[in-house]
Amino acid sequence: MAVLGEPGDVKCAIGLMSGTSMDGVDAALIYTDGVRVERLGPSLTLPYTPEMREQIREGLRLATSCTNNTPVPEAIKQLEQDLTDWHGDAVEELLTVTGHKPDEVDVIGFHGQTLTHRPDRRWTWQIGDGGRLAGRTGIKVVNDFRTADVAAGGEGAPLVPLYHAALLARSRRQDVVALLNIGGVANVTWVSFKNNPAEPEIIAFDTGPGNAMIDDWAEIHTGSPVDTDGVLASRGLNHEEVVMGLMASPYFDERPPKTLDRDDFNIQAVRGLSAEDGAATLTNFVVESIVSAQSHFPSPPEAWYITGGGRHNPTLMRRLRRRMPVLVDPIEVLGLRGDAIEAEAFAFLAVRSVRGLPLSLPETTGCTAPTTGGVLHKPRKRKAGWRT
Repeated sequence: MAVLGEPGDVKCAIGLMSGTSMDGVDAALIYTDGVRVERLGPSLTLPYTPEMREQIREGLRLATSCTNNTPVPEAIKQLEQDLTDWHGDAVEELLTVTGHKPDEVDVIGFHGQTLTHRPDRRWTWQIGDGGRLAGRTGIKVVNDFRTADVAAGGEGAPLVPLYHAALLARSRRQDVVALLNIGGVANVTWVSFKNNPAEPEIIAFDTGPGNAMIDDWAEIHTGSPVDTDGVLASRGLNHEEVVMGLMASPYFDERPPKTLDRDDFNIQAVRGLSAEDGAATLTNFVVESIVSAQSHFPSPPEAWYITGGGRHNPTLMRRLRRRMPVLVDPIEVLGLRGDAIEAEAFAFLAVRSVRGLPLSLPETTGCTAPTTGGVLHKPRKRKAGWRT
């Protein structure tokens, strides 16, 4: 059963997320005690420039030759500073939008940018200088959310399921729901309120690749970082033999919890296909991997709600609806914000971290026991708020 914790004082928190799609920094403000979500404030996205995207890509390439015992390359150190400052810009822009002053915000949840995620080696690496961000903004910052979970035997991901459960408890229409995030990697949270609505049952795991393979293919063939509106895939033919070959990966039979790195699946399988056929085939692979995930649910969901960039792809959404026997809708139908949910989640998790509440559960990451995490960084000038 989920360990959500006891209600507490509501805090004003900002969450920041830069995902595997590398499209920009999402920033969101919420009011929460880390158990309930009282209300949602404004959100925004600060897109990366092509140059920043390439800098992150270079960081990912360099990270492939690193281990947790090797010195950090100078280029990654510079990337960390630049990335942190980009997040600082996003915070300042959000404060301008909301009219908040820094001393009116209790904490920032700063996920950073994942360079590598290898829980099998007990290593997950997100760059982002929490102290630098706290110093710039004048607001307490929690970062390094995943390390404690990996040290406790967990996969280090997904970390958003507790927030998903809190949101669904606030606006649910069904007793058993699947909330699917299609980012660079796709992950699902299965939530059942049937036995105890106050403490829902939760299972979460990465279903397989999300937008990353489609994005990489589109950029190579069109110069665009995404298959805009799924147009490329809509014009192509699916190569079922390629999809079935990709679905033969043992990953899909593994029992959850389980996670993937962005590049665990790549576009080599569709090399030689036309731009349109490759996009269509990769899109169908994403759909089939999501369909396959249902075999790991204790009971079928009564509805699927979709978040993340993938829900903006009409071709992907249309094909997913064809393969599902129940409602499949963007999460906006619940009055929620699909582009902001992951940023909101890290605001929520930052509050939980400061309260010492678990960020992950054995049912969500495979950790041996409910595990808290995160590292707190304080600005130089202490401000009122959390007791220390």
